[in-house]
Amino acid sequence: MRITFLCLSLISYQSIAQQQRKTITKKERTFLVQFLKETESDVFKSVKDLTAAQLNFKPALEKWSVADCVKHIAAAEKELWVMAQQTLKQSENPEKRAEIKFSDENLIKVVEDRSRKTKTFAALEPANSPYGTVAEALAGFKADREQLISFVNDTQVNLRNHVLVLPLGTYDAYQFILLISAHTNRHIQQIEEVKATIGFPKL
Repeated sequence: MRITFLCLSLISYQSIAQQQRKTITKKERTFLVQFLKETESDVFKSVKDLTAAQLNFKPALEKWSVADCVKHIAAAEKELWVMAQQTLKQSENPEKRAEIKFSDENLIKVVEDRSRKTKTFAALEPANSPYGTVAEALAGFKADREQLISFVNDTQVNLRNHVLVLPLGTYDAYQFILLISAHTNRHIQQIEEVKATIGFPKL
């Protein structure tokens, strides 16, 4: 009983200390920037030197092509970051942290887990993407990702105290940026699955 009380006291103390911080820690910032840079680089690696036939190949009629995945990644990058920015413009709401269900590590694992199938929002469907070509999507993605990395590098806002309460879950702004990067990796995996499909064009 005493151990349980001490653990609860420690958690409470850590939570209060986290809320009182003016900004994220150096460790948090470094990890997030590195994660964003890695998934950005991996997008470009995954489509490097692919031909038009390879980009547009679909494993099945209802499945996405590599081009579809890239357009979705780029559209999601833009839309999800807009959602985060809207929250950051509002007052801090650390009292909502009690509604957060995931640790940072578990959030990344859940989002990246391709065995868990989810349906995207209509606005993020490849057919509704604002990008007409893969080249346009990659350029848009790179510009938005570089802007996001720059923000994380420079911000003095305590991202932990801005909490997004959404239909898909409750996350602090730091976690939501983790989600953006993990979501990118989820679809990089999908691209690799398409490339590994029997019938994928050799050229």
